Amino acid sequence: MWGFTGILGKLIHLDDLVLVWHRILIAGVALGIALISLRRSFAVSNKKNLFFILGVGVVVALHWLTFYRSIQLSTASLGILCLSTTTLHVTWLEPLIMKRKFSWTEFLMGIIVIYGIYFVSGDFSGNDYIALAYGLSSAFFAALFSVSNARLAKEESSSTITFFELIAGFVFLSVVLLSQNKLNADLFQMTLSDFLWLLFLGILCTSFAFLATIEVVKRLGAFTVSLSINLEPVYTILLAIVILKENEILGSQFYIGSTIIVLVVIANAVLKYYLKSRQLKKDLKEEL
Repeated sequence: MWGFTGILGKLIHLDDLVLVWHRILIAGVALGIALISLRRSFAVSNKKNLFFILGVGVVVALHWLTFYRSIQLSTASLGILCLSTTTLHVTWLEPLIMKRKFSWTEFLMGIIVIYGIYFVSGDFSGNDYIALAYGLSSAFFAALFSVSNARLAKEESSSTITFFELIAGFVFLSVVLLSQNKLNADLFQMTLSDFLWLLFLGILCTSFAFLATIEVVKRLGAFTVSLSINLEPVYTILLAIVILKENEILGSQFYIGSTIIVLVVIANAVLKYYLKSRQLKKDLKEEL
């Protein structure tokens, strides 16, 4: 499901702003129905957190906008690969937002990812560079809302956070569309194929994927799920080869750079798990 979101940026023939507006609308309605059915609470503990959540919702909308703009300007493979630089941004955002110690190991891994991006860009021309800029911006927004959500999750439920973020993102994009005189009935003019893909994106790849991830974490643990999600570039690139035939567009240099980036992402997840496990064992020994 995670890997398919990038592919849909090519399969849905709508402007990125319109695409994201529909995605948030469908996902928000689907998630709201699911939460009511599961009898989950919509309550937020305090106004400060609510305003923070709404602000993060705007960041989520910007993340999706820049992500799909990158894909529409170039390829799904490039768009999803740029998201791998999220790790570099998390390295400096976590100390600021979560008050955690700066990790030089993660920073070094982030630098290697940047090298991978540089290696990949060797075959670029024209719109590819603009797409790269949008993709890297998307990675920054992804890191910002991920770290912010990690902070919020200490006090609020993940489902509540996501629901209100979707509302904020929808309102923000509606205002943008209104300012461009595009908030009208023309938004709903699309082919049957686009409509069905939007339902798939909003319901299955967004709402269902989110709720399923929460349940899977309970059974498999955060590390296994985190590693699976970190492999999103692999899923997307493989799907792009099979469905979009992007291997006919992208050269060997792209795939070599992609391999470097994916290996760093996996290594980072494994290292984090190892260090966390070692710290837990140390804390346990001190308690005993």
